[in-house]
Amino acid sequence: MVAAIIIIAVVLILVMWGIGIYNGLVKKRNNRENAFANVDVQLKQRHDLIPQLVATVKGYAAHEKEVFEKVTQARAAAMGANTINEKIAAENALTSALAGLKVAVEAYPDLKANQNFMHLQTEIADIENKLAAARRFFNSATKELNNAVETFPSNLFAKQFGFQKEPMFEVPAEERAVVEKAPEIQF
Repeated sequence: MVAAIIIIAVVLILVMWGIGIYNGLVKKRNNRENAFANVDVQLKQRHDLIPQLVATVKGYAAHEKEVFEKVTQARAAAMGANTINEKIAAENALTSALAGLKVAVEAYPDLKANQNFMHLQTEIADIENKLAAARRFFNSATKELNNAVETFPSNLFAKQFGFQKEPMFEVPAEERAVVEKAPEIQF
């Protein structure tokens, strides 16, 4: 009788322990999805401002058609992405296209003095800063989930319940050299 009670108690403890691990994984996954929802809000604002920026720059740089097309196509792809992973890839492509636009803008000193352009630049800089903060939070939530998925003992349950290591929101490899280069300051 006592042995049966001990066995039942051990089984109940193991079941509760397993439930706790599963619930922890679910919370981490939901936290990651919530963090990406915050990123998504900033991306929406970014997507809304891009057409205004492109239209303003187009007036000054009519022959930079290829740059505008890349930005427009990248924005459309980013807005059409459905999953978190698709959105990450599309947003990285949009970031690359915007970097090309930034280079094109440098060739037009009159444009940099235009009030509409300056206002848009300020708005975009603000959104990019907010987006960077949201991405950091997303990556932190992703790291927590990935750690839980890969560490013992939760890794024993993770694969059985469909949890897997998820990608971070990182700078694409082709842009890493640009990001790591020190900025050139000119007076």
